[in-house]
Formats: sequence, structure tokens, C-alpha cells
Amino acid sequence: MEGKFIIPSGGLPNAKSSSTADSSVLQISGGHRLQGHVKISGAKNSALVIMAGALLCSGECRLRNVPLLADVTRIGQVLSALGVRLKQTGDILEIDARVIKTSKAPYELVTQLRASFFAIGPILARLGVAQMPLPGGCAIGARPVDLHVRGLQAMGAEVQIEHGVCNAYVPGSSRRLKGAKIYLDIASVGATETLMMAATLADGETIIENAAREPEVVDLANFCIAMGAKIYGAGTSTITIVGVPQLHSTEYTIIPDRIEAGTFLVAAAITRSELILSPVVPEHLTPIIAKLQDIGVPIIEEAPNCLRTLSAETLRASDIETLPHPGFPTDMQAPFMALLALAEGDSVINESVFENRLRHASELNRLGADIRVKGNVAFVRGVPMLSGAPVLGTDLRASAALVLAGLAAEGKTIVQGLQHLDRGYDRLDTKLQQLGARIQRIPLAQVNAEVASNPTVEELPTSGATNRENVQSQ
Repeated sequence: MEGKFIIPSGGLPNAKSSSTADSSVLQISGGHRLQGHVKISGAKNSALVIMAGALLCSGECRLRNVPLLADVTRIGQVLSALGVRLKQTGDILEIDARVIKTSKAPYELVTQLRASFFAIGPILARLGVAQMPLPGGCAIGARPVDLHVRGLQAMGAEVQIEHGVCNAYVPGSSRRLKGAKIYLDIASVGATETLMMAATLADGETIIENAAREPEVVDLANFCIAMGAKIYGAGTSTITIVGVPQLHSTEYTIIPDRIEAGTFLVAAAITRSELILSPVVPEHLTPIIAKLQDIGVPIIEEAPNCLRTLSAETLRASDIETLPHPGFPTDMQAPFMALLALAEGDSVINESVFENRLRHASELNRLGADIRVKGNVAFVRGVPMLSGAPVLGTDLRASAALVLAGLAAEGKTIVQGLQHLDRGYDRLDTKLQQLGARIQRIPLAQVNAEVASNPTVEELPTSGATNRENVQSQ
């Protein structure tokens, strides 16, 4: 593989840093239709775990269609801290993991990004020992690592959690994990991916039952297979892995991001616009397309990897329950709440995957929505219009929902909390600009100065707004 590998001192290039995102906001002038073609980037949740999966390879890997995201930067920093060499050119990322210098991942990086924890499986499989701080990420509810731990223990690892760090090692002279039969109490994507990666280099056969079936799990499996792993059944509830002594170099292209595609489908629907999206995998979008059609949004498959969405005459109310794949994805719940806020009639949204993922309801109400929350259920009564206001994104998908609502709202909307948005969307504001949206990223100081000089301008919400309860909650 040609090219000089570098160790990024400040992370991978071309991704906005959290400090930059914290000091800027999105200003949106709503009420304008979108038009044109949008290129869908590589899947965030595939890219992160596949980058971790590259640790399994005692050679060099080249990944294509890697999205430019803050989270990709962070996991790149984690890999660099382990001694891995990386070089990124556009959406191509070269990873040289021939030498892993340490089994201990840096606390300050892993605690910022939950996906970093998935590296415990590859590190343990390669080195026989791993020290991984407990993960961080969006505050959308408990996502414990006990399934990861129990699975690794079933494969022969000794695991202890002390002072916020998960310490794992494989006893014996071979330092090699053993194949095992593992049943997951919950079809956890993270646990499925961690254990599948660990099993690729284990001695013997591993069977994971009640495995997650998400497309990103299949993408990781295909990447590992491209490196020489023996994995069968990915995409079903039972995955079988036959361990091999080592994996080899490969080139691999990451699948398109189904959540980004879904977000742009909702952007078209909420602005009554026509858009063309590619590349996409329509099968990955089945529950999203079905729900949009139920709401009244026509969607046409122009080509095997291309969708066209048409303007909806009327947006109809619809009920949603989030479920693991192939059910309706929890990551699309917030964008659909923004859309249903403008639908005719009453909708009910049941968030059954995460217990703390409805905080955007109160922010949508600031824009004029009529949403009541009780527990993990949101009751959405459609309103004729939304009105621009300052709002605060509380997590990744909530931030996207507020941007979508701002596109449809009359007047000016200011969206704060872009450190969340930039974690998972590849230049969302730039792509929307290219489609005709009146949206721009401006310094937070500029908005604060405007507020200070004009008493009629509403102040931006503060970080305390993340704890604000919906005043209309039952």
C-alpha cells in the first residue's frame, strides 16, 4: 500500500473540533423549499466500529467512503494513542495496525465516545490483554457494557472493572480467546460487534445467539471477511464465527449512512420538496420509507442505489414505536417527531430502545409544536406552522431534528449544541446549503452580541435547558 502513514497529533483532518462547534451556531431562515441531489456519506456507525476492527489486522487496511465526522476524528485519536498509524485523504482512510504499542486506551478519549469501547474486543484478541475505560457519548440513556463483559468471559477472558476502567486479559501461555456459545439477553449492536470481532481470532467456533441484525453489523462482518475472517449468519439472530490465526490486509468500502439518508428524506418531506438521494441501500431504509409513505410522502426508487422523494400534498399523523432492526430505528425518532409536529392529526411516538431520548420535545415546543411527554411516550398534536426561535440540541439526533424543524419554521431559528450534530453528520449544513436551504454557521459571539444590542431578540437557551421539563407533560 503506497503512501506515508502519519500519526495525527490533533486527530484526523477535515473534521470540526468540539471547541469549534461549541463556539458556533446554525442560523436558519425557514420556509424555503429544497431542490437537487444530495450525496449520502458513509455510515457513521459502520465507520467507527470498522476502524476499531482494523486493529484485528496485522497489516494495513484502506477504508473508502469514510465520513468526515468529529466521532471519526476521536476514534482516530484513540487508535493513534495505541500506536496505530493513520493517513486520511478525503474519504479514504489508510490504517496501519501492524504494531499495537499499548493495550491501554486513553481515558480522556474513550470517555468522550462510546464506540471507542468496542476496541476492547480486537485489542484483547490481538494482544491477550486490554485496558479500556468505560465509554461516553450522547446522554440518551443507560447503555451498559455488561453484555460485552459476560461474552468475553465466556470466551475465557478474566475481566474486572475498577475505577472506571475495564481490565481484561486471557490467561494461559497462548493468550488466545476460546470459542464459546454466547446468548445475548438483549440484541445489543455494540455487544454483537465487540464479541464478533474478538471471536475472529479466537481458538475454535463461537456462536452468538440473539445477535443484533443491523446493517452496520453486517458491514463489520463483511469487512472482517474481507480480511480473511470466517463469519456466517450476520444479519440474522445467530452469528457463527470460526476463529483463524490472523487476518490480512484489505481494501473495503463502507456502506451509505441510512440515518443520514433518512434525515434528508425527512428534510424533503418537512419542506414539501423534491430531492434525489444517492448512494443508498433501499433495503436498509425499508421502515423509514414505509413510515414516510404512511405519512403521505411519495418515494420512488430511481435506481438500485438512488431514491427520489416527491412533495407531499398532505402530511398525515402516524404512530411510531422504535425497535431494533428491522424495526423503526431509534436514531430516526427525533427527526420524525419534527415532521409529525406539522402533520394533520394526533400521533403517538413510543421510544422503546432508550429511556432518555425525548428531550427534544421541549425544544420543538419552543418552535410552536404541541407535544406532551409521559415517560417514554410522546403525544404529538399537529400544528399548522412552526415559528423560528433559539433552540438547543441535547444529543446528536435531537440536534438534527431541530435543524429540520428550523427549515420548515417561519422566521429565524438558531440551533445551538453543534458539538452533537458534528459527531454524526458529514457537513449537514453545507449539504443543505447546496440544496437551497438558507442556513449558515455563525459564531456564537455574534448572536450574543445581537441579543445584547437588541432587547427584542430572544436569548439563546443555556446548557441548563437540557434538564428543562416539557411544561405540557402529563
